Amino acid sequence: MNMHMTLRKLQAARPAQLRVGFLLANNFTLSALSLFVDALRLAADEGDRSRPIHCSWAVMAARGEPVRSSCGVQVTRTAPLSDPASFDYIVVVGGLLHAGEQMDEASLAYLRSAAALGVPLVGVCTGSFVLSRAGLMKGRRCCVSWYHYADFEAEFPDQVPDADRLFIVDRDRITCAGGSGVADLAAHLIERHVGQAAAQKSLHVLQMQNARAGSHAQPHPDSGPADDERVRRAILVMEQHVAEPLAIEAIAGKLKLSTRQLERLFQETIGQSPAAAYRRLRLRYARRLLETTRKSVTEIAVESGFCDGAHFARQFRGFFGFAPRDARHRRIPAAHAAVDAAGAVL
Repeated sequence: MNMHMTLRKLQAARPAQLRVGFLLANNFTLSALSLFVDALRLAADEGDRSRPIHCSWAVMAARGEPVRSSCGVQVTRTAPLSDPASFDYIVVVGGLLHAGEQMDEASLAYLRSAAALGVPLVGVCTGSFVLSRAGLMKGRRCCVSWYHYADFEAEFPDQVPDADRLFIVDRDRITCAGGSGVADLAAHLIERHVGQAAAQKSLHVLQMQNARAGSHAQPHPDSGPADDERVRRAILVMEQHVAEPLAIEAIAGKLKLSTRQLERLFQETIGQSPAAAYRRLRLRYARRLLETTRKSVTEIAVESGFCDGAHFARQFRGFFGFAPRDARHRRIPAAHAAVDAAGAVL
């Protein structure tokens, strides 16, 4: 019994193998923080006791008041801005892009000092924007969510964002698109510092499968190439409004274009109208749901923005040549996964 107590004391005294500090942007994404911390918590101890033995973490802030997440839940710091060298990684958790100042100057100065010391910096969700705005991503590859690809490209024209991967490790910078990929990134770091068993345990307790690699593709709607930035942004708007499609006039308005201008740009760039591109995108999304889920045809029709099952079935058959109920027995040919022979958006 005394031997077991001694071993436990030695474990408690031993420094954690993975030490992570978190900085939260104003209106940060709560799920990104909670997934990362929960993965660390589960890897840190035996069973579900949550003692920070193998992993330790701190939520830091320059000021004492709580930081508001994008969903309204507020999080209070567990530590002030601490010595950057006391962490293996400092993680910036981003969130809403256009809701005022993302991070105060003291925190940005802290990140720059950490970078100068060689402490690896991690940007999750739109944390990549925070790091880029602070001038800390120069010469580094940067992973962003497909949802924010156009925003990043417009703000940082000298950088080439990657919206195809879950996360990218580029020397002492790591960027992650967000979503469930945060858990995969956390597992990657846990495996590197603590071991594979701890990483697997974290994901399994979270009822997730084995960790996906950073090179794993982001799940996002299919869209083909478009040379014109305004067309790309219009397609992104369409991807963001699949279940409740916007009128083409509304999409044009968001881009500060007339409907006629948008029609002309689509015809010149991808050879079809915005309405046809939008319908094609929604039908491709519906087919993917039919092939990968057990949802009913009616549920998928609604989720794809069609007013009723009969209308959806007619549109689906006219586009693919077979009924929605037959889609589960077919697969999309790889050569046509995103673009048809004419390069049109699918």
